[in-house]
Amino acid sequence: MKELIVNADDFGLSEGANRAIIDSYREGILTSASLMVGGAAFKQAVSLAQENAGLQVGLHLNLVQGRSTLPPEDIPGLVDGKGNFTDNAVKAGMSYFFDTALRNELYREIEAQIGAFLMTGMSLTHIDGHLNIHMHPVIFDILLELMPKYGVASFRLTREKLLPNLAVDRRRIPGKIADAVIFSCLASRCRPHLEKFGIQFAAEVKGLLNSGRMTENYLLDTLESLGEGVTEIYFHPGCYPCAELRGPIPGYLHEKELQALKSSRVREKMTLLGIRLRNYRGERKSYA
Repeated sequence: MKELIVNADDFGLSEGANRAIIDSYREGILTSASLMVGGAAFKQAVSLAQENAGLQVGLHLNLVQGRSTLPPEDIPGLVDGKGNFTDNAVKAGMSYFFDTALRNELYREIEAQIGAFLMTGMSLTHIDGHLNIHMHPVIFDILLELMPKYGVASFRLTREKLLPNLAVDRRRIPGKIADAVIFSCLASRCRPHLEKFGIQFAAEVKGLLNSGRMTENYLLDTLESLGEGVTEIYFHPGCYPCAELRGPIPGYLHEKELQALKSSRVREKMTLLGIRLRNYRGERKSYA
């Protein structure tokens, strides 16, 4: 059986992201979303999620390109005076790995983001990360301690097969090779620990190698390569005008991703291939 989790990242980032995510859930194939508790439209996202109880919501852990949950004076090594993380993901990753003095601050900020989510009253069913920061070795080790503590049952184990992706889209080949190798190694490190603690994850995650460019045509072709079991595909849908969506990651095709999620051609293809929609809780969704 082929089952598909369709997730939208950056819920709470902006009103434009929020509108697209709810539209994708109500009128499309979206089954879940990942909430940025430090996002400018966090409160609106919570309200929308509560109005759409069938939408599963997890935590989109953010430690780069965003604002912290704790005040800047509590985590001066992670943020500037206004509470902003660095926009440089490579710099952040290197600092978090090599600067051991930051680990206590990271632990407290990660736990604060989990706490901010739980304060909404919603069930925290899965964790992933902005720019997949949750797979960083130091961050993952902290999450491995916190997820059982807070009853988090599912985790995005990010890795994507390279050859099926290149068969569909041959752009950015060197970058895709690097991403596929890096995240394959990270996933190999994470997987046995997740299995030990009984934390669920999908058999494969698609969205890494074409992040921000998950168009209708790309999705139609990608559905052909879905394997047996559970696959997650993640998107970044959005509605313009929206200044936040044109922020530190230019080139994302937010509106085209929204169109893909609502596409009748995609629904027809899924029916033809016998793909079932579900979320991390295992709840099924009929095609909208």
